[in-house]
Amino acid sequence: MFAMVTECAGKRNLKAGDLTKAMIARYGEANCGKDDCRQAIRILIDSGRCIYSYLGGSYIQLPQSGEPQ
Repeated sequence: MFAMVTECAGKRNLKAGDLTKAMIARYGEANCGKDDCRQAIRILIDSGRCIYSYLGGSYIQLPQSGEPQ
């Protein structure tokens, strides 16, 4: 997930649902379910590697250069 957020940084804003759908499409629902994706997003946000931004909707983005990763 972090690699996908990094890859899309500055090009496209990812919603949590978009990220979840992409992971399920890549790894299959048997290997990567919605609950697994929610937990992974929570870990990324809680660790500071990613942040939620609000730009007319909630998006997952990398923190600005001054914020911890």
